[in-house]
Amino acid sequence: LSIDLPSKMWSLGDGQPAEEIEKQTETPPLSTLLIEMPQSGSINVGGDITFIAKVEAKDLLRKPTIKWFKGKWMDLASKTGKHLQLKESFDRFTKIHTFEMHIIKAKENYAGNYRCEVSYKDKFDSCSFDLEVKEIPEGSQNIDIRSAFKRSTDGQDDAGELDFSGLLKHREHKQEEAPEVDVWEILKNARPDEYEKIAFTYGITDLRGLLKRLKKTKKEEKKSEAFSKRLEPAYQADKGGKIRLVVDLADPTVELKWYKNGQEIRPTPKYIFEHKGTQRIMVINNCQINDDAAYSVTAGEEKCTTELFVKELPVNIVKMLEPVKTTVNERIELECEVSEEGAKVRWMKNGVEVPTGVRSRYRVKSEGTKHWLIIDDATKDDTGTYSLMATGGTTEAHVQIDLKPLKILMDLQSVTVLLGQPLKLNCEIYPGNVPGRWYKNGQLVQSSERISIMHRAKNHNLDIESSTIHDAGDYTFVPEGYTQTLSAKVHIIDPPRVHLEALNVQDNTVVIVAGNKLRLEIPISGEPAPRVVWMKGERVILDSGSRMRAETFADHTCLTIDIAEREDTGNYKIILQNEAGEDTASIKIKVVDIPDPPEAPLVTDVGGDWCTMTWEPPRYDGGSPILGYFIERKKKQSSRWMRLNFDLCKETTFEPKKMIEGVPYEVRIFAVNAIGVSKPSEPSKPFIPLAVTSEPTTLVVDDVTDTTVTMKWRPPDTIGAAGLDGYQVEYCLEGTDEWILANKELTEKTRYTITGLPVEAKILVRVKAINAAGASPPRTTQHSILVKEVVEPPKIRIPRHLKQTYIRKVGEVVNLVKTSKCFFIRNSDCDSIMFIRKAERKHSGKYELSVQVENHIDTATLDIQIVDLPGPPQAVKIEEVWGNNVALDWSPPKDNGNAPIIGYTIQKADKKTMSHSPFPSHSSSSSSSSRSSSHSQSGLKLKIPEYNDRNFTEPPTFTQPLINTFAIAGYNATLNCSVRANPRPKVIWMKNKIPIIDDPRYRMFSNQGVCTLEIRKPSPFDGGVYTCKAINDLGEAQVDSKLEVKGGFTFFELMKRGVPLHLIDKYMNESKTSEKSESEKKGSN
Repeated sequence: LSIDLPSKMWSLGDGQPAEEIEKQTETPPLSTLLIEMPQSGSINVGGDITFIAKVEAKDLLRKPTIKWFKGKWMDLASKTGKHLQLKESFDRFTKIHTFEMHIIKAKENYAGNYRCEVSYKDKFDSCSFDLEVKEIPEGSQNIDIRSAFKRSTDGQDDAGELDFSGLLKHREHKQEEAPEVDVWEILKNARPDEYEKIAFTYGITDLRGLLKRLKKTKKEEKKSEAFSKRLEPAYQADKGGKIRLVVDLADPTVELKWYKNGQEIRPTPKYIFEHKGTQRIMVINNCQINDDAAYSVTAGEEKCTTELFVKELPVNIVKMLEPVKTTVNERIELECEVSEEGAKVRWMKNGVEVPTGVRSRYRVKSEGTKHWLIIDDATKDDTGTYSLMATGGTTEAHVQIDLKPLKILMDLQSVTVLLGQPLKLNCEIYPGNVPGRWYKNGQLVQSSERISIMHRAKNHNLDIESSTIHDAGDYTFVPEGYTQTLSAKVHIIDPPRVHLEALNVQDNTVVIVAGNKLRLEIPISGEPAPRVVWMKGERVILDSGSRMRAETFADHTCLTIDIAEREDTGNYKIILQNEAGEDTASIKIKVVDIPDPPEAPLVTDVGGDWCTMTWEPPRYDGGSPILGYFIERKKKQSSRWMRLNFDLCKETTFEPKKMIEGVPYEVRIFAVNAIGVSKPSEPSKPFIPLAVTSEPTTLVVDDVTDTTVTMKWRPPDTIGAAGLDGYQVEYCLEGTDEWILANKELTEKTRYTITGLPVEAKILVRVKAINAAGASPPRTTQHSILVKEVVEPPKIRIPRHLKQTYIRKVGEVVNLVKTSKCFFIRNSDCDSIMFIRKAERKHSGKYELSVQVENHIDTATLDIQIVDLPGPPQAVKIEEVWGNNVALDWSPPKDNGNAPIIGYTIQKADKKTMSHSPFPSHSSSSSSSSRSSSHSQSGLKLKIPEYNDRNFTEPPTFTQPLINTFAIAGYNATLNCSVRANPRPKVIWMKNKIPIIDDPRYRMFSNQGVCTLEIRKPSPFDGGVYTCKAINDLGEAQVDSKLEVKGGFTFFELMKRGVPLHLIDKYMNESKTSEKSESEKKGSN
């Protein structure tokens, strides 16, 4: 907003007067935050102008605070609007804050002095600049009302509205002498757009509250019965003055009470109550700001209210500040006197308010109307223009602080320091409180954890706890504010040192595989650079060697061996020398290779399909521990060796298995270390696997006498290729562990009598089968045998079918076998046979068998019945005939054949043909009825058809062939196919045309013609062509498929699994070829 003010009014926003600007002859201190300051400028009335300030944010953790002022104290942050805009931005790449102040459509009264202040924590910076507005129109003295606004912060309902008290304080005295006017009447009759002008003209400080009360007063007031004249709506008084509040009562006898903000007022020297007829007067003496309040008076039940506005007078400066000129470290006091006690003033330095906090160097003191600014220990930075600002004016004074003459009491001294030792530089200057800066080679030295910079009185110290090479150089101490400097040189020396820890190897031992190139780089240090010598034993290694050479560089030395050999193993010595000392170090180089082949293995024991072999470790392990051994075998007549173990054998013994009995074999050994596999050892001497037989079976006692025991047994179930040479019989007396050989020579029979035994002794007997491979496991009797002849009572054991009546037909042969030592027709040691060549009925009857051994007798009875065909039935006659039925009757036969009649068979026959045919059932009685039917025989003949047998045999045919597939290394894979054949075929699986027999890595299944081959955890070595072949008597058939195993192994993994070297080379070449072809396919696509 912009309004026209009377010619006698002036704005606080006009800036400093010209004479005050001319007084500022001292230049402000160098900026510490601003990198670009706003520059003074001039524009025409109605023009636009922009002022820019920039702050670098590299060392700032947050955004700095910036304030724009016009004149000395007017903050423009609250004046933004149509004609004034403040903007800020931040560039993330340059890390610069940009602050802009835009003045739009400038007016003539915008001219003046402006100031920009920037603060961040304890840092502060400011800059002043001027704005000149040209071509001022005549007769026009417009002013921007925003430059005179001031916010109220009393926290009341009307807080935050415009405050005109600042302008009222600076109104000329002539306005105060103007006759009093009724502001309420002027406001009631004015337009709403004139309220602010009226409030500004008559010093109204609370316009918003006044308007609210004015709105209430416009309502029709009820006629008062208690008051004949009420209080005015508002009163105004000067600070320190007095005011009279008067009311007229309609009834003088009514009790009257006065209130301030609702609190009853009691008579005091400040509040005086007067009575003049019907008038009641309250006088308020010495009005202060706290008397600015709402007052009310009650008469009976009626109440009358008003507002009192207290106007504060400006504080004028009575005694001006005086200029001061002194030197550093002196005490400075700036004194000023104002017109009012307890007035609030502001101390400024170069236009910036002086900080007066607890940690500030400045102290402010006041007594009555006097005010002091005190600087106890002045520095050169305190030079400047100091001012005191009151509401009624401002006073300034210049303070000049000069340095004292510098005296060097102790100069810096050049030093030489060992690396890692403390470095101390110190000097003494006068005056002692002068700070300074340390420089190294022209670069400022800052204090850190390693570098300590101290200043105590006259002494200035630079201490480095542990010096480094980089600390060497020219050091300079520059006292602040003086042109004189102190200089010294620092020289750092370092004894030579070999840093073997950088190799990161155990026991300073470097391992290299024979045939590879070794480049050994070892860091070294020393100042000045040391001389380096490499030695192996007494021989110096030169830098011009062809295969082995030593080279030295600025920070390391290098030993190079182009092709490592076994002879390069040994201790190598490094010698460093410089003027600071000498250092040596030793390094061991170990050249590792594949081990030498072991000696030829020795076969110590041989079995049917196994043997036990031992061997000695190789004489040279290649410089690396032996990890294990691979074992191979072959048939003597063959040249193809077969690997026996895929996992390394850790011991020096091994037991090959699954050999063919009777076939000569040879074995050999490979030694393996971390480098690789050795050459094979010499083959062992040929050996033939031979197995002993299994133990003899069914060892029993055949006979016992008082001095002999006869044993018999059966041959072993298993007899190998070595055959059976005979048996060896041994016995042992009960209670002893000594086995006595009964036959000195082998017996080929399965029965042997042991003689010469003590009477009534108890013995255990065992029998061994002997062949070329040795003795079989023994077969031993379970219980001890008593050497004593035993008489056993006879016992007849009759077969189950003889325990009943033994029935045979006449003429059949009868054989009776009874277990006993009896006589009759045929006797033996264990049975008796009665033989009847042609049995007759007379042979029927009970037979008694008796067996006697000494006094022991046993008997048995046998019932034999010889049966024959019965005779024909007697007296057959027809009893009755009806329809197709007939009833017969007959008598049993006279001869029943020596057996009960169990039934009858009835037959019928035609008279013409006399062909008899039986009835379908038998009759068990002597009478029966039957139904007969006649059939005409016309020469028909039944012909039974002939059927040819179906031939279901067929040769093998694969109904589902094998398919090409791939597997993932380490995961089981299966191959499936189906075959049809009759008779059932024999299925053979082959890999690369070699049958798969007894290989634990493969499992074969066949169920209902479906053939399956399972490969357990395949490796790339298991890839190839697999064949399933089916064979029966009618023919054979086969199907093939190719299996590819993906996810290959490294060279070392294949070696560890025991894959032969030539197969590893083949696999590696195939892997490279397949990878190359796949990459070409991808490229073509």
